[in-house]
Amino acid sequence: MGKLNKTDREWQRELSPEEFKITRQKGTEPAFTGKYWNTKQQGSYVCRCCGTELFTSETKYDSGCGWPSFYKPVNASVIEEHEDLSHGMVRTEIVCHHCDAHLGHVFEDGPQPTGLRYCVNSASLELKTQEKSDEETYP
Repeated sequence: MGKLNKTDREWQRELSPEEFKITRQKGTEPAFTGKYWNTKQQGSYVCRCCGTELFTSETKYDSGCGWPSFYKPVNASVIEEHEDLSHGMVRTEIVCHHCDAHLGHVFEDGPQPTGLRYCVNSASLELKTQEKSDEETYP
């Protein structure tokens, strides 16, 4: 699957202003404010921009940082890493491989088995749960 290329104008039509700022302009939501930082629901976390599956609830954990944290993606090919020297820091930015959406950063202070903490903005994600709606359950 090739790269998904859209103009800023196209992204602005599809995303909320907050989602656009975070995913397309490398923004960050304030800690402890995002939709998924504290959720315990089971499911798959997909890229808000393109729908690529990035993480699962099985690898999500409470890191105490105020953003959804995962110790590994579904597979290494869905995430790209880039050096980020912004704000006077040296960090590793993570982006969606398919659409280049800014997701957050990865740090080397996570739990085993990887020792990594993928710290992700809730606005970059959408949680797909296995729960069926009432309409699907009761025809």
